[in-house]
Amino acid sequence: MCLMTSDEYKPYGEAILEVYGEPYPRRRRGRRGRRPSPGRRVPPGLLYVVVHKHRRKGRVVRVSTRLVYGRPEALQVALRASGSSRAVNIAFVERFNGTDRHQNARKVRKSYRFSKDWDLHNAATCFTAYSYNFCWPVRTLRERTADGSWGPPRTPAMAARLADHAWSLEEWLMHPAVFHSST
Repeated sequence: MCLMTSDEYKPYGEAILEVYGEPYPRRRRGRRGRRPSPGRRVPPGLLYVVVHKHRRKGRVVRVSTRLVYGRPEALQVALRASGSSRAVNIAFVERFNGTDRHQNARKVRKSYRFSKDWDLHNAATCFTAYSYNFCWPVRTLRERTADGSWGPPRTPAMAARLADHAWSLEEWLMHPAVFHSST
């Protein structure tokens, strides 16, 4: 992944380091006791930027960014190479979160449909995320054809070159999946 952006929710940075970080052995302090578990280092090339929205009376008046992992030069290179934006933003994350809330009643704001069971909430989240990425064609992900017209809508998985067609829900449900739980 070239560049990751998010809002200032603190667990994101820790999760990114847990998933993409390189393990390294920690030295033991003293001679007694259990050996410490390995630590995680930021690998070279990992870019993570946090977007902060400054608000006044509930309205966004300014947006600033902070580079958490990576080098400023690498950030500029990634932004120049981006096919979608020349500035750091979280528009795609916000759009996905809005779609996720729309498709998953457990995440709708101010609702009685909240999740009481974490495992069911997690399962519903995985279902909506994966079916959206593989089964839901998005008009704005179309590509121009050789004659300049717009091609057919693509799913996010097609845009990321993970799929060659929009899967039917039946096809997606019949495909074996492996889920790794963090618990």
